[in-house]
Amino acid sequence: MSLVAAAAPAAANPKMVVDVNSLKVYEQEDIFLKWYPASLTKLMTAYTTFRAIKAGRLTLESPVMMTKNAAAEPPSKMFYKPGQALTLDSALKMLLIKSANDIAVAISETVGGSEPAFIAMMNAEARRIGMTSSNFINPHGLPGAGQYTTARDLAVLAITIKREFPQYAAYFAYEGFTTGKKNYPNLNMLIGRFDGADGMKTGFICASGFNQVSSATRNGRAVVSVVLGADSLAGRADESARLLQLGLTSSGAGKPGLGQIAPYGEGRDMVADISKEICNPKAAKVRAENRDDVGRQKLTSPFIHEINRPLNLVAAGLIPGTEKVGKAQNQAALGDVANIPIPVPRPVF
Repeated sequence: MSLVAAAAPAAANPKMVVDVNSLKVYEQEDIFLKWYPASLTKLMTAYTTFRAIKAGRLTLESPVMMTKNAAAEPPSKMFYKPGQALTLDSALKMLLIKSANDIAVAISETVGGSEPAFIAMMNAEARRIGMTSSNFINPHGLPGAGQYTTARDLAVLAITIKREFPQYAAYFAYEGFTTGKKNYPNLNMLIGRFDGADGMKTGFICASGFNQVSSATRNGRAVVSVVLGADSLAGRADESARLLQLGLTSSGAGKPGLGQIAPYGEGRDMVADISKEICNPKAAKVRAENRDDVGRQKLTSPFIHEINRPLNLVAAGLIPGTEKVGKAQNQAALGDVANIPIPVPRPVF
């Protein structure tokens, strides 16, 4: 366990692995250091949505309408037009597999009535379940002042989802989805490749590095791992696999419970920013060179194996009849954002 100096929070690499049932923590490092969640934010978006379904405010078949506010979000996104609609079931698949920012906002508006109202719901749920060092300013995870979490809080969230909503476990475990025109594989490189892997979410922005919350179940034991600030897609997958394997095969004897670990580490009042380490030409070059003959990042974990078959894809798409939006309706919906250039997608390293 390392202590993080306030002047150099970027030296940290928060991580942990926890047993879902016993709450025993098998390994931990810098779990109270504040970090940008990136698209791991979408776990809270999904949880807040599940709570709304449980309360009877909507169902998985409820329509999610794409608005001009949602459509204006930067990529990653589905690029749907204002006026088009999909079921909440399809929206959740796109949120958790494709990590679509436009879908995150559309869900927030459907569930909360408005994006700001939904964000307030997210923060209320975070406080209620004991995420003591987290705050959200949007439902997708794009960076901004006031958006932060910790490895410890993300473990609390992941465990809460798995315990409270086992009926929605499949959303985190799909290998991908298809719209019928295009296939979208899950960005979580453990799904289908690590024995027992069944979730949960990945995320990346320059300030946070490569983040991943993972879960796996084997022989009746379920564990959750959190890896923040990895240097690549492969790095976060390899480390997540190591932690999951440790949790699935180790004894909990002598290990502390999640609730027994007191906050530790210096610099906990500031949010770590590792942009300089992650998004520089040298780091990008290393990631580019660490690829196989078909362009995939090379994995080194002995616990991850190839998928030597077609991916198992689930269907997701627009509600029939809403695929085409009339020009006049489209213009009215777009309003003053119609002439804003579409943002260039961020690179996937």
